[in-house]
This record gives sequence, C-alpha cells and structure tokens, in this order.
Amino acid sequence: MPSALSSHPLYLVCGDKGGVGKSMVSVALVHHLAQRGTALLLIETDTSNPDVWRCYEQEPGIVSRSVGLDDADGWITLVNLCETHPDHTLVINTAARNNTGIARHGDILNGAVQELNRALVALWVINRQRDSVALLKRFLPSIPTATVHVLRNLYFGDSEKFELYNQSALRQTLEARGGRSLDFPDLADRVADDLISRRLSVARALRELPLGNRAELRRWEKACAATLGAITELDETDHGRDGLQDAAA
Repeated sequence: MPSALSSHPLYLVCGDKGGVGKSMVSVALVHHLAQRGTALLLIETDTSNPDVWRCYEQEPGIVSRSVGLDDADGWITLVNLCETHPDHTLVINTAARNNTGIARHGDILNGAVQELNRALVALWVINRQRDSVALLKRFLPSIPTATVHVLRNLYFGDSEKFELYNQSALRQTLEARGGRSLDFPDLADRVADDLISRRLSVARALRELPLGNRAELRRWEKACAATLGAITELDETDHGRDGLQDAAA
C-alpha cells in the first residue's frame, strides 16, 4: 500500500499564453496559503518579467527563487529545490513560453514526483479564446501525474461567456480525472496595477494602499479564498491523494 503523500503539494500555475492572468493567480495563491500559515517556496520561472518574485522576494516567511525552465538544467534545479525544502509547499509561476520546456523536459518532474512524495497540482488559467482550450489539450499529456484545475479568469467576462471551454469535451475529460472548473475573480485594474507595478505583496498592499483600494483588495481577497480554498482544501484529503495515484496508474 503506497505511503500517504506529503501535506506540501507542488502548485504549478500555468496557461501557456501571455496575458491570461497567471501572475495574478500566483499572487493570490501565495497570499492565500501564507494566510493559512503555510511555509512557502515560490519559484518564479518568468525570468524576463519576474513580477511575482519581485512582489514576494522580501516577504517574511516566504522563500523566493527565480529558475528558468527553458532547458533541462532549470528542471533539475527545480526538482532539487523541491527536495531541499521538504516542509515547504511550492508555488511555481510559469512563463508563457514554458510550454516548450514542459513538453521537452516535463518528464524530469514527472519522474521525481513519486520519490518526492508530493501531489502535483496544475492551475490552468484561461481566457475566452480558442487557444486556451487547444493549449490545455496539448498540456495534459506532458504532466500526466498532475491533477489539473481550470480557472476561468473573470477579467475576460462572466463564466457563462467561456463557451468554448464550458461546452468542450476537454472539460468533461478534465473533470472526470478529478480536476475542477472554477472562476477566478476580477480585481479592479488600478489595484492590480498597484500590486504589480509597485511590487507589493497582497499583505503589504492591505497595509499601504488608500482606503478605497484596500476595500476592493479585501473583496478580491475574500473571493480568491473561496475559489482557491476549494482546491487547497481538496489537496489535504484522501480525494486529492487518490487523484494522483489514479493519474500515475
């Protein structure tokens, strides 16, 4: 009988398209986990525009590293960081160009997941364009050990407008594998711009921004907690463990 998985999963935030909102999802996920007292290792793989890393590089209690995933060396470094931080949950923010690196070198991570004894969870962020669905279909075979959840970024409209994904056979396949289709809340542009342009963590922004901005950020924080909690709480149950074992079978 396989041993129980570590309670510190690897979260891979991806989407393979620039501008779908991966950085905002990573920021929200790091904040959500940190608020729960989780020890975190943030891996920023967008070495050209490391926005998430810059927001959290000096945040107490969060270890931040920048690692490129364009070649095998980067994937080896990633796995080694996982091994040397066994008591940390990992959040990996991927770059739009990482689809090529995942296709070529994802087996390095796939091969190490069982020995690391961690669940691998991918959060695939989509907009309403056909590419979001087509690239997801291409991604799934690259990381077969992952439980994949889709986040419809409501910056691009209400969830019912994501018709290409909502009505797709791919959605049925993903949900049959244990993944969920969830809505990621929109944040007012001026507040989102504050976070990224001023390199602010959510916690710091809640202390420093003007009152109106803070009120909007608190609304978004609460909405993000509802969405992300549906994923992170699942990972702490037998259901999450079974999902990994079924995918690896």
